[in-house]
Amino acid sequence: MATSAARGVTVRALVQQCLSARLQVKPASREDVDDATYVEIGRGIVIYLCFLKGADSAVVQKTVKALTSVRLSFNAETGSNGSVLDIQGDILVVPQATLGGKIKGRAVQYHGNIAKDDGQQLYDEFVSLCNKEVSESSTSGDSQHQQVHHGSYGNRQVLSIVTNGPFTHLFEF
Repeated sequence: MATSAARGVTVRALVQQCLSARLQVKPASREDVDDATYVEIGRGIVIYLCFLKGADSAVVQKTVKALTSVRLSFNAETGSNGSVLDIQGDILVVPQATLGGKIKGRAVQYHGNIAKDDGQQLYDEFVSLCNKEVSESSTSGDSQHQQVHHGSYGNRQVLSIVTNGPFTHLFEF
């Protein structure tokens, strides 16, 4: 079986359509349970993102363009398709290094993942490019309604998501 690097795969993205999602980006301190920090989105997509060895800025740009423009079925009743930009939906980006895991025996190994510092840089670039795509696609000049939020790279985070179907897609770039 060919490895991801042998096939040229350097980014794995799992895209889940949602009605809403809430991500804890900073846990509560021991002293004050109420000081946890969350980001929330409405209807749109959650992008779980993993960078593998060989990922670079060119593949980040390609991935952002593809994921923000891919036509998905956001309206099950009418069967109409559109991109997250077409429906002016929100985007939540969640770093997900575990998408790079491979089973070896009874353990999971992550030897194909990019170095953490390089991954952080590409993740920041990905989020920045998502924001740029949203602002450039805004039809009314008011991108206030369409939001891009993101999690913290390299940290555990708590995610709650509401969907009206699994509508989950795995893409490799």
